Amino acid sequence: MKMTKYNNNELNTMITEHINENQFIISKSDKEFIVAFTHALEEMGYIYGETIGNGFCWGKYMLIFRKANAKSKNVVARIYVRADSIVLRLFFNNVTKHSDYIDSTPENIKNVFVGKYGTCTHCKGDNCKFRKDYEISGTKFEKCNGTTFEFYNPNVERLPDYIELFREFYPVKGA
Repeated sequence: MKMTKYNNNELNTMITEHINENQFIISKSDKEFIVAFTHALEEMGYIYGETIGNGFCWGKYMLIFRKANAKSKNVVARIYVRADSIVLRLFFNNVTKHSDYIDSTPENIKNVFVGKYGTCTHCKGDNCKFRKDYEISGTKFEKCNGTTFEFYNPNVERLPDYIELFREFYPVKGA
């Protein structure tokens, strides 16, 4: 994936073209969030590859964010476009290492890690490859990896919270 810098107007135009091309309806506030989030991640070296793909079971469409110009195809974030809203999903590992940070975040962030949503219930035993295990404030959590770290109805007002969280797990090297 090639890293291309866009200004906000260019991002807005590009996403609008993709939305029109894929013929799905998205609210103005959701579009504003997508543009702002895309711009913020681009500033840190992450892109969605200028395509909006099939969302499979997560939503009708999705944007998949990865490190630009990297050999690794590891996904760091997705935005699922659903019939009535968008969902921001962030991909994190080694959550326990960030326990103190998570414990001090606003409720809209912290609850994604410590709330009931996503609690692993589909499997038994210690060999589940679809489980995220971590500890925050001395409490152990087991979440299903298929539904972890999802933020429903993200908006521009909460964007600084999401970006700060993202930077905690993906610090900009050399900054």
